[in-house]
Amino acid sequence: MTTSNPQAPTQAGVTPDEVREQVRNRYAQAATAVGRGVGNAELNVDLQVVDDCCGPTSCCSSDTTVDEAFGAALYSSGDQEELPAEAVAASLGCGNPTAVADLRAGERVLDLGSGGGIDVLLSARRVGETGFAYGVDMTDEMLDLARANAAKAGATNVDFLKGTIEDVPLPDASVDVVISNCVINLSVDKPKVLAEMFRVLTPGGRIGISDVVAEDHLSPADRAERGSYVGCIAGALSRTEYLEGLAAAGFSDAEVEFTHEAVPGMHGAIVRATKPAA
Repeated sequence: MTTSNPQAPTQAGVTPDEVREQVRNRYAQAATAVGRGVGNAELNVDLQVVDDCCGPTSCCSSDTTVDEAFGAALYSSGDQEELPAEAVAASLGCGNPTAVADLRAGERVLDLGSGGGIDVLLSARRVGETGFAYGVDMTDEMLDLARANAAKAGATNVDFLKGTIEDVPLPDASVDVVISNCVINLSVDKPKVLAEMFRVLTPGGRIGISDVVAEDHLSPADRAERGSYVGCIAGALSRTEYLEGLAAAGFSDAEVEFTHEAVPGMHGAIVRATKPAA
């Protein structure tokens, strides 16, 4: 088992700021591609032309046959039909967090790393007119795309905010649920992300996260061998690191459930936890 440490390293010789900029550039390119009319299946391949550092079957699959363990294939046809085509096309996640977060009418939801807005728009429909859905993203191009998608969908109970998932631009205890889709693995300061989730949740609030998670026997070096940081692989936490990181942030009832293998020993996973009510 690896030593528990919720701060996975960046790749050798690259600073955290450089990793963050690589992530920003990659998703700016994705948003621009969607604006050119590139579909979800093509987007994964298109990204390989401009970003050859991704892993073999990571969030930006390098194979010309798109891996259906990532992207829009993880959403039901009903979900996809509810949304603008551009929101579906921009989906690059490893799960469907809105399907596991058990959203209820009237709740306030925050999506960390909201991209083209697919999970925010689905959340807004589930919480209804009395609820609200926020998205936070650091990429201007993705924010522009998400806001355009919200306008096309006629969504009035949404807001997309510019910021990082390590420094969420919302006050304490302002949301009931935090979701995220294959983004926390990209952070260069995961303890800060977990602490921010805890901070913005109301007492009794919960998280429903989709992420790539490693089996405990894989060291950080093992993970880096399987794919890049920007490709959602090298920066992934192990199951134990995730659970202990959530506990350190103050969460209770944490669980990590593997759903499908992304690369050998690393899985798309559902992460749940609760902020104690007291």
